[in-house]
Amino acid sequence: MLKLVSPYIKLYRYYWQRILLGMIMVITALSASIFLLSLSGWFLSATAFVGVAGLYTFNYMLPAAGVRGAAILRTVARYFDRLINHDTTFRILAYLRTKAFKHLLPLSADQMQHFQKADLLNAFIADIDHLDHLYLRLFAPILGSLSITLFIYCAVNYFDHTVALIITLFLLATILTMPLLFYYAGKRLGENIAQFKSQYRQLLVSYLQGQAELTLFNAKQAFRQQLTDTESQWLTLQKKQSNLLSLASAVIILIVGIMTLLIIGLVSNGIANYDPPVIALLIFIGLSSTEILAPIPNAFLFLGQVFASAKRMNHLLAQQPSITYGNINQTFTDDKCTIIFNEVTFSYPNQPLSVFNDINIRIHSGEHVALIGQTGCGKSTFLNLITRSWQPNKGSITINNIDITHFDEYSLRNMMAVIPQVIHIFNDTLRNNLLIGNPNANDEQLIAVLKKVELGKLLTAEHGLDLWIGEDGRTLSGGERRRIGIARALLHESPLILMDEPTESLDSLTEQQILAIIANNYAGKTLIMVTHRLNEHALFDRILLLRNQTLTEIKP
Repeated sequence: MLKLVSPYIKLYRYYWQRILLGMIMVITALSASIFLLSLSGWFLSATAFVGVAGLYTFNYMLPAAGVRGAAILRTVARYFDRLINHDTTFRILAYLRTKAFKHLLPLSADQMQHFQKADLLNAFIADIDHLDHLYLRLFAPILGSLSITLFIYCAVNYFDHTVALIITLFLLATILTMPLLFYYAGKRLGENIAQFKSQYRQLLVSYLQGQAELTLFNAKQAFRQQLTDTESQWLTLQKKQSNLLSLASAVIILIVGIMTLLIIGLVSNGIANYDPPVIALLIFIGLSSTEILAPIPNAFLFLGQVFASAKRMNHLLAQQPSITYGNINQTFTDDKCTIIFNEVTFSYPNQPLSVFNDINIRIHSGEHVALIGQTGCGKSTFLNLITRSWQPNKGSITINNIDITHFDEYSLRNMMAVIPQVIHIFNDTLRNNLLIGNPNANDEQLIAVLKKVELGKLLTAEHGLDLWIGEDGRTLSGGERRRIGIARALLHESPLILMDEPTESLDSLTEQQILAIIANNYAGKTLIMVTHRLNEHALFDRILLLRNQTLTEIKP
């Protein structure tokens, strides 16, 4: 099991200074709590012991100041304990999320299709969040409790070695045995909770995304019932875990109670000749052990969830990119871009039929090519082979007589601009949505490109380039979203333009406007457009028909 979480434990070395400072705060807060309770017990007993006659000789100012000082120190230390330790944990989790996202980016479409969106959502949110238990609920409480146990032994040993030994043995036995007992008691429960939590998220995402289909096929109620049943099982498991947590707390209180009774028995039977205030001090030190031991069993109850989440994260991070890039770093200083497909054959994994069979085609530099064919024949796949989202099973694709597998990723991405069928608009400003095309573009360039694609009216708004577009561009029309996609491509200034249905779902007027923008701004550049409609043949130099796994040129 330790092997599952060892990659995440190793991350702590990058934050050892913060972790050390956090541990100091944990130990300080626990020490202040024990000192406060013990000193308060001694102070009350000593005041009662001296009585009214001793009020003039008993120094009550110093212990009173100690009580106030310990209370203030405990509050401050606990505040900084929460602040530092949670901040450290959040930094580790942020690093993990960034690492996981960077690991996913190079994966091919073939590899990504094995992960559902809900799986990835659960990994990025729930699974990574569970890993914070390692530090916050496991290492910090155990290291803190062991340190305080040593502190208590040294302090109590000053008064009596036997009492110090009893307290230490009780604490160590509890710290070393209770976690294991409650780990095995809650292991299966934690794993099941993590499984149902993941399953519930997957069902919920599917339910929300599939509203139209579920309503159409009258399956909404049945799917909703499945979601409710999963939630009910999840809540039942959480209830059992809560009962186990309550049992753990009860056992800790029982252990501390037995230890306190043993201390009372020892000091009351004359094991040492102490004044009543000192006896109260020793008893209250035993009682204060509850705060040390309380977090220990709880930490191990959640380990089942931690290990289940770590196992899924390890599976995700173990994926290695199936598509690798070469080392040719080439910057194209002109618009020349010739593409050659040489004996290219491609089929999707586990599919009996090929999409392409021995395709041979040359697309000359500066040509505008339309790619047509029936739905599902492989037009988008043709573009995906050029971008290397998929890898041909046989044959080669070259750009300017260089096999695309020899380019490094930066050069390959830099030489082409892709306008997908669905333009992704982020919940951000107009400026930041445009800068995706060219992060180095200045405001003048952004304004100029907006005017080129006939979106100058957006600049007349109150905020200009700082206009907040909203989630998925909800404030924009379909045509405006398409134009933003074209604006990004224009800012990218690449010699090769790949378009996938840029006029789909647009009215005829908007379609003509989009095609006019494309014709005016991409003259001289190599353009491949996937389309179902050829409303403007003048835009294209060649038309390629994809049918029966082969490409055939037809006259425009």
